[in-house]
Amino acid sequence: MIEVTEVVEDPAADAGYIGRIPVRNLWLLMLYASDLFRTRGIGNVGLEESPDDLPDLVAKILAHAVEERQRRSLNQDYRPRDAVLGRVRGRIDLLKTERHRLFDRGMVACRIDELTIDTPRNRFVRAALESISRTVRRKDTSHRCRALANGMRAAGVSGEAPSRAQMSTDRFGRNDAEDRFMVAAATLALDLALPTETSGSSTLSLPDREAKWVRHLFERAIGGFYEVVLRYKGWGVKCGGTMGWQIEQKTEAIDKILPTMRTDVVLDHPSTGRRIVIDTKFTSIVTDGWYRDKSLRSGYVYQIYAYLRSQVGRGDPLADHAIGLLLHPAIGKMFDETVVIQGHAIRFATVDLASSPTEIREQLLRLCESTPSSHFCQ
Repeated sequence: MIEVTEVVEDPAADAGYIGRIPVRNLWLLMLYASDLFRTRGIGNVGLEESPDDLPDLVAKILAHAVEERQRRSLNQDYRPRDAVLGRVRGRIDLLKTERHRLFDRGMVACRIDELTIDTPRNRFVRAALESISRTVRRKDTSHRCRALANGMRAAGVSGEAPSRAQMSTDRFGRNDAEDRFMVAAATLALDLALPTETSGSSTLSLPDREAKWVRHLFERAIGGFYEVVLRYKGWGVKCGGTMGWQIEQKTEAIDKILPTMRTDVVLDHPSTGRRIVIDTKFTSIVTDGWYRDKSLRSGYVYQIYAYLRSQVGRGDPLADHAIGLLLHPAIGKMFDETVVIQGHAIRFATVDLASSPTEIREQLLRLCESTPSSHFCQ
């Protein structure tokens, strides 16, 4: 639950907020969650130091990618079109031809597959250029993006931009590496326009629709950050994987109702024998308890416990001693507490999304680099 709080006027308020999270930090999460962060070394350019410049940098990356594609011609694809012609092209539509007696007039109805650059992929990129041109601060960058978008329209990319659902079905071939990079930049450019910056004396409320979007963003951002930053330190990172139950016997229909264990992030470090199973939650880490003021959410504790204990005894030494991490955004207070249950350390920690981008990075790195034993009372 994201609370709405009153804040005093200060320069930071101009950055805008969604809930209690500054828009500039939402941009940072979008960067971590994006495919662009995982490609071409984008994750190593120190963007955490200046997330306010992120829209301008993404706009430049997108503009450069589009210019490179235009030099070798934009992606083309075949589009079906019906036409009544004086000669046969493509396939004859016999039903339409006979119904309208077109042969009597020396005409024929045809179905033609035309090669065109007005593809969903190019329309998506054009829309991203138009969107990011309104977000960037530098006038020259904004002009560059608008000019490229107008140029694509003039060249024939004039159709309506596809939705995210439609773009999710787009498949890249082995010769589409440049398009993949361009679309990744376009996706992040459109994402950056989603939060609206406002200034004033109070933070924005967080409707259910936005809360769901930010919750999913937080999960993807944590996975994206660790995938890029830790892979150079000997870690293997798996995002969105599933775990199987150790089933010994079952009835016929149990597979239809038994829930699947799906983890957010699993970090493996084979040389040290460490595995960290991370489950992200976009709620307060504690809630009102029955017998005390505050308590960890029991359902979340049972969930991470099941992730860890269900994998023991399968001949995987990493699973036998895996560490669990329940990671929440900080709401009012920071937590970093650990308990060992049946040989598994389970850590309950928060990350302060209202702090500086550098501090967010350091908090995330500490969670995987420090050992749980350092937290225990002596």
